Parts: sequence; C-alpha cells; structure tokens
Amino acid sequence: MSSVPLRFPPHPVRGVQVLHQKQNCAPQFAQIEVDFEPAAEGFTFEVALEAPVDHEPSEELSRFFAAAAAGIKEQLSLPEHHIVIAARVVLRRARTDRFGSNNLAFKIAGFLAARQALERAQCLRPS
Repeated sequence: MSSVPLRFPPHPVRGVQVLHQKQNCAPQFAQIEVDFEPAAEGFTFEVALEAPVDHEPSEELSRFFAAAAAGIKEQLSLPEHHIVIAARVVLRRARTDRFGSNNLAFKIAGFLAARQALERAQCLRPS
C-alpha cells in the first residue's frame, strides 16, 4: 500500500530560527529566521528582511541568501521525506560575522531551517 505524499508545508510555519556557528581554524557563522508558507506548487524564496544586515562587502549578502535558499531546497528535496514541495519561503532576519560567514555556513543554516520546519509541521515520517 503506497501512501500519498504530504504537501509541505501543510500550514504556515513561521519564525524558524537557526544559528549555525562553528569555531575552529575555518570558522562558520550564519543566523537566519525564515517563514514557510503554503504555495500552489514548487519552491520560491524571497528576501524580506525586517532589519538591515550590516556586512562588508555587502555584495556577498546575495550569495549568502542564495546559499540559504539552496540549503532549504536541498533538505526539502530529500526523497526520504516523501513530500511534495509547495512552499514560499521568506527570509525575515539574518546575521553575519565578518570572518565566519560564507556560502557554506548559510547553506548549512538553510538546511537546518528546513529540517526544523519539517519537524514543526510534523512532516517527518518515522524510518
């Protein structure tokens, strides 16, 4: 008997906050807050920051946010979740660190945010 895949998110999942911080000789730092809203289909990501992000050089921010989106989409696309992605994801807040923020840190933060949203929406099925 096959089960019907769940649509994600089944309802709004707001205020998903993640702090990814790794301190070693190659530090990583990314802090994000995102909302997951139901959509008709597919995956969209938008930046609607409630506060400006103070980071130099400011050109890096768009790459960081794109990396967060990629991490979110990667987590949601994992076949073991058995979901149909129908999500509008909105980045509400972000923090960076001059030395630790990079694309990988934001991708990991996005991956973790999606995982947390799946848990909060109770879309993770037992293995």
